[in-house]
Amino acid sequence: MTFEIRWTETSFRKIQKLEPHIQERIIARLDEAAAADDLFAIAKRLTGVNLYSIRVGDYRVIVSIEKNKMIILVVDLGH
Repeated sequence: MTFEIRWTETSFRKIQKLEPHIQERIIARLDEAAAADDLFAIAKRLTGVNLYSIRVGDYRVIVSIEKNKMIILVVDLGH
């Protein structure tokens, strides 16, 4: 069960500004999460909103997970 990863325009611009090795780490972690048997073991639910955080080193990737459509939407990322 693999989820499709999609990016908002803002999050896509943000990842493009990062160094290539950091981009690769973030994308690899998202691919790992998308293919995981238990996605929710990797993604931590944020309090008060329907969003999740995936930790990649010092970075946090904020995602929306649509289980019905099998989509992980990258909403934001930051240090």
